[in-house]
Amino acid sequence: MIQPWFWVAFNVFVLAMLALDLGVFRGRNDAVSFREALVRSAIWIGLALTFAGILYGWQGQRPAVEFVTGYVIELSLSVDNLFVFLLIFRYFSVPQEHQQKVLIWGILGALALRAVFIFAGVGLLRRFHFITYLFGAILVYSGIQLFREGDAEIQPERNPVLRLFRKFVPVTKAFEGNQFFVRRPALYATPLFVVLLVVETTDVLFAVDSIPAILAITLNAFVVYTSNVFAILGLRAMYFALAGMLDVFHYLHYGLAVILMFVGAKMLGSAYVEIPTLMTLGIVGVVLAVSVGASLLKPKSAQT
Repeated sequence: MIQPWFWVAFNVFVLAMLALDLGVFRGRNDAVSFREALVRSAIWIGLALTFAGILYGWQGQRPAVEFVTGYVIELSLSVDNLFVFLLIFRYFSVPQEHQQKVLIWGILGALALRAVFIFAGVGLLRRFHFITYLFGAILVYSGIQLFREGDAEIQPERNPVLRLFRKFVPVTKAFEGNQFFVRRPALYATPLFVVLLVVETTDVLFAVDSIPAILAITLNAFVVYTSNVFAILGLRAMYFALAGMLDVFHYLHYGLAVILMFVGAKMLGSAYVEIPTLMTLGIVGVVLAVSVGASLLKPKSAQT
């Protein structure tokens, strides 16, 4: 059992790293270069692997392997999510210097949202085992939908929360710098806040896939929480690293679809077949490697 003081220590560490990343290394409104984004992404991945090593020495092999497996799954799904965010930014023509502010608030919102989803999910699964099969069915369905979507266009205007918001809050026609709200003289939302609203509500849909996926690996709340946090913390840097490679990994969503379906099937068959976590990690790694390798071997422009 994880002692309460370690939960506190981990969250203090997270807050310190957020303050360092958001406040010291770079101001809120500066664009991040590709090289800097790669360095920051490598640092966050290195921190996650270091934490896995600490977990191995402290709790043993099983929690460490569960953490790495959960982290790889969450990070993989997050990469696909970042492509969606990029399309949202392009759809609304958000200047690059303002994208970082949306990502900052989006990540903070995602951290709070995932914490609620994780503890609710763990509690429900431990009390009502049949929910395992419900989550499994959701993942299989989500995987099938993702596999069939292909290069479907992102249409934020269909977001029901956005449509409801615009019925009650006036929105300015143009961006007002990096402001979310302005007075004209009444209070107006800006298109930048509309983008944030779309990103946050889209993340709710992502959480419906990602949280059950890691709950299929373990019900250790600390492992689930920490692997999610590490995956989310590196998203802002990873976004700018991937922004120029939207069309490169064009087969990635097929790999992610297979992973979702595999994890869902694992949950559905949990009463009959137990797949070791280490094997799950290996399968996830192979699927990702194949989808990325296929994307590189057959560039999108070369497809007929």
